[in-house]
Amino acid sequence: MRRNISSDGPFEDVYGYSRAVRVGDQIHVSGTTARPPDLEDADAYRQARAALAIIEDALRKAGSSMAAVVRTVTYVTDIADAELVARAHNEVLGEVRPAATLVQVSGLLDPAMKVEIEVYAVEARQEAAEGDEPGDDVGSDRHR
Repeated sequence: MRRNISSDGPFEDVYGYSRAVRVGDQIHVSGTTARPPDLEDADAYRQARAALAIIEDALRKAGSSMAAVVRTVTYVTDIADAELVARAHNEVLGEVRPAATLVQVSGLLDPAMKVEIEVYAVEARQEAAEGDEPGDDVGSDRHR
């Protein structure tokens, strides 16, 4: 069953999209940016934290949480902001350690926007492969 989740963002009705869509155990969260007052004159760190808070709320409305995030895609308008955005990402998702991509783009919808983040989450617990323990980092030297 499909469930659309709104964040009451003003552009949702204009563009015709949902903040998030849950289908079964998968939750897809649309590209999310900060909104006023966390937009104007805010650095990329503050904007990223604001976007992640909106994402967290959308996941909660979908019956999930940041702990279920398996992938993030982050767009920045200035690659020099990568460290600020990475700090915000790590503060919120550092324990989760999702697959992540960060790329520079030429612009976002509003020139004041410096960062946009989209998230994919999966609620279902997958059976561990034989010999794997839940939470193991496959291929990681951290557990050796």
